[in-house]
Amino acid sequence: MKQDPIAKKDSHVKVDQKKTKAHASEPSTARLIMDALEQCVIYWSATGICELHNRRTFEVLELEPKHIGEGTPLEEFLTMGRDRGEFSTAKLRELLDMFQLTRPFQYDCQMPSGRVVAAKVRPMRGGGHVVTLSDVTEARRAVAALNVAKAEAEKAERKASEVLEDERARQREASLLAQMDEWLQSCKSLKELFDIVTTFMCKVLPGTRGQLFIYSNSRDVLEVACAWNCGSDQDNVAPDSCWALRRGRSYTYDPEELCFVCDHVKDAHSKEKKADIYLCVPIVAHGDTVGLLHLEFVDESRNPGVIDAPAFITRCGEHISMAIANVKLRDELQDQSTRDSLTGLYNRRYFMNALSRELAQTASRQGNFALLSVDADKFKNFNDEHGHDAGDVVLEAIAEKMLALDADGAVVCRVGGEEFSILLPATDRTRASEIAEELRANIAEMRVKYVGGPLPKVTISAGIAIYPTHGTQAKELIKAADTALYAAKKDGRDKWKIAEGDGMIEF
Repeated sequence: MKQDPIAKKDSHVKVDQKKTKAHASEPSTARLIMDALEQCVIYWSATGICELHNRRTFEVLELEPKHIGEGTPLEEFLTMGRDRGEFSTAKLRELLDMFQLTRPFQYDCQMPSGRVVAAKVRPMRGGGHVVTLSDVTEARRAVAALNVAKAEAEKAERKASEVLEDERARQREASLLAQMDEWLQSCKSLKELFDIVTTFMCKVLPGTRGQLFIYSNSRDVLEVACAWNCGSDQDNVAPDSCWALRRGRSYTYDPEELCFVCDHVKDAHSKEKKADIYLCVPIVAHGDTVGLLHLEFVDESRNPGVIDAPAFITRCGEHISMAIANVKLRDELQDQSTRDSLTGLYNRRYFMNALSRELAQTASRQGNFALLSVDADKFKNFNDEHGHDAGDVVLEAIAEKMLALDADGAVVCRVGGEEFSILLPATDRTRASEIAEELRANIAEMRVKYVGGPLPKVTISAGIAIYPTHGTQAKELIKAADTALYAAKKDGRDKWKIAEGDGMIEF
């Protein structure tokens, strides 16, 4: 029996309707995909109404179904987030304004549990916005930890860099001090030492100006020995006018600190001008204060490579002190080895060296010089009658007259007992004769007192030899001058004679 086509068609329609109803009750593929996402997804319509969200919304945002669903207004949802502490009121107003724009943006939500949820908002072409929210708590913690580690690493790097820079600066300071020491220890006089100090300070500390003062022989004032970068107008300093000298240690004056200006600095500045930062360092040699190093800081930025300028300058003062002590000690030893202890004149050893140098120099320039041999007349009798102490006083007086001669470059020596020699560079026989007569007359007019009473008149006899007339060797000149001296004594004393060929001529 054949089935009615119309009845067959109706049965198919009923089957299709059942299938459609069954499919309508099942979730769509898009819904299944959205619910499978790890992220929370919410779609807000152009009018600000929730039209779609996935199940992860409740878990990610820590919400219940009553808090959000299809038809929930955006402003109500955001206000609820503000009330839950996810963001501030100011942030709420900012978000509402941002949702009115047509550009993507993002923001963070701080969940009640402490988790951090990052929201990314993308506008749709036809209006509305798709919002994806992700739990970024661990990622943020990792970033924060990374930032902390990075900051610590940068801090450690800066610290290491500072330590390295400090070490380099200290090495540079040590190198500079070593260089200064090398030069200072090579000095053969205080003048050379002062020149080195001036050059060193100008090069190493161009942002300072200062002076080095040294005690005068009377010890009542310190006189300027050298200055750099214009120094100051101080020519001398009274010992009690400096806090460093009075306190016996370095003194730094800073107008911003509780400090007092040294009197010698007050005197050097006008009343209108405020004193700059300065440093005073006592110069101590073998436990004895011999001077003062004074520096003013006029431009600290011009002192690169020096970590602590006051400390560095203090160390410079210590090195200068040692150098001055060494030079003074060397001078003392030199004096002891080359000078007569009684008269202060050069001794025979120095005289022979000076004569050798003068012979070489005069020969090279083909010039001349004179040599005087001088002897106190009847000095042995004088000692026998008045005592050796009185004789020493007379020898000292004779030495003073010799040193007072108007003769440039004269080398005056006591070669033994009452015997003296005078070397006169670049001097001919005429000038030598004038000097011999001046010395004879001055000593003859001399009146010496001893123990309150006058001593008898003292006279001298002298002999003159001229280079190269009377010899080209030291022994020849000394013999010629001594021969002339003996002739003067033989001829009555209190006179001088000059060697002339094989005989003598009296003047």
